[in-house]
Amino acid sequence: MSSEPIEHRVSHIGDRLRGSRCELCGKEYFKLKDYCGACGRESFGKMKNIDFFYEEGTLETCTLVDKPTNKFTRLGPYIYGLVSFHDGSVRFPGRLTDKIIANDEDVDFEDLEGRNVVPRFRRRHAVDSSGIVPTITLAFTFADEYYPYHERKIAKPSKEYERPGIVGYGAYTSRFRIKEGAIERSIPFFDEDAITAAVEAGKFGLINSEIDHRLVSKVYVGSESNPYAVKPIASKVAQVLNLGEEEHKEGLQCVDAVDTEFACKAATSMFKDAASLVFYPESKKSYTMVIGTDNSQAAPRGEPGGELDFFVGYGACAFIFGMYDVIAQFEGWISITSDTPDFWRRDLQPYPSHGGRFTGKPAYFKHVTKVVQKLMEKLSLKPQDITYFVAHQPNAAFPTRVAKALGFREEQFEPGLLVKKFGNTYSGCSPIGLAAVLDVAEPDDRILLASYGSGAGADAYSFIATKQLKESQNRQRFTVAHQAENEFLQYVDYGTYRRLKEGLSSI
Repeated sequence: MSSEPIEHRVSHIGDRLRGSRCELCGKEYFKLKDYCGACGRESFGKMKNIDFFYEEGTLETCTLVDKPTNKFTRLGPYIYGLVSFHDGSVRFPGRLTDKIIANDEDVDFEDLEGRNVVPRFRRRHAVDSSGIVPTITLAFTFADEYYPYHERKIAKPSKEYERPGIVGYGAYTSRFRIKEGAIERSIPFFDEDAITAAVEAGKFGLINSEIDHRLVSKVYVGSESNPYAVKPIASKVAQVLNLGEEEHKEGLQCVDAVDTEFACKAATSMFKDAASLVFYPESKKSYTMVIGTDNSQAAPRGEPGGELDFFVGYGACAFIFGMYDVIAQFEGWISITSDTPDFWRRDLQPYPSHGGRFTGKPAYFKHVTKVVQKLMEKLSLKPQDITYFVAHQPNAAFPTRVAKALGFREEQFEPGLLVKKFGNTYSGCSPIGLAAVLDVAEPDDRILLASYGSGAGADAYSFIATKQLKESQNRQRFTVAHQAENEFLQYVDYGTYRRLKEGLSSI
């Protein structure tokens, strides 16, 4: 099992891929240093931290580990190499991820070496179920494939709004898919889980918003596939993304990091809380982040609960809320709740159970229909007043049926209906639909979001897109549409799908 002290030491550097640069001579180091080896005592106080997590590197040389041992066997054969940054100023070793290599496959190293790569946050290896999940950012994918390089910039706020709203967002789904009939679903790679997806979504949210990460005062991470029963994953997300002011010597982040759980609306439940925090007079210059992330769980087909295995997906979506440079302003919201047994997972059980035909009627339909009706009554809205409608998507039929019953047309709900491409990503499901709509919406468009969780409640929000949405769209390269349709998607069979789902969960 992993040792907590060892994991702390490794993650303090490796989770952030940090280094130092001497401001006197420019020499760079792949570790945090108080002084430069070349400049000596004159460099004290002149060392600047570097965050390679947002940089683009080059895979200089690599080799094939064709027979991994011990904790790495579940990865199968993999590529390991030397990656350089800043024209060779600093180099360090790393593993190429997101690449399935057959045992007898011939690898063309000349085709790999010299290509640009992007750091990825992943699990390091398999671990006993009682151990600390080992993570690191010494994993890379090619920048000219599915996951493109995005330059990270920080811009000064330019405009304050009277009402809070979304200032940036980011969605993440894996390039691995299984396709069955009219539905395809996103699958995690061996070294991915809910934590890694949350970090990726949060990273894209920061890139898209261009806010100063030090001004994020709170982060909520909603999930029902947390690898821990007792231990928050929001703290790991806050550390990797360097949210809030950092106390370097103590390794602390001055940010409140909280896990939330409400089945598939674990993230959207916190939208109103996130907005309220930044609206508070003393917090108007700060931001809050909300992330919905899940490696949606389902028993293998043929086992009790295996019906879910036809719909579950993998992914995450992050939204940053604030008062400055808002791209989608809050117009109103409402929540409802009841105890209608629909979907649950008992303690110590690996897979959830559900209420069969009762998951639709009454559970899903009564909650989603009523919460939308009440919000529209509250805001005096009719279906024709709404440009886009996004509902929670356990499958393609339920949101389509409820949308039509409420009076929405296909052009209003189809742009956000992504379950047919990614599957039901649970806490990330309706947020990814909202992100897809923000990718294409126009200023002054009204977007109505209805999220739902486990027969116990639903949230409805109305957003009005602002003129600054176009600026956000121009910055967005890793769009939901790109993730849904591109030449680098890799489709696998059912056996490989189950192995990827299981991943590095245990030795």
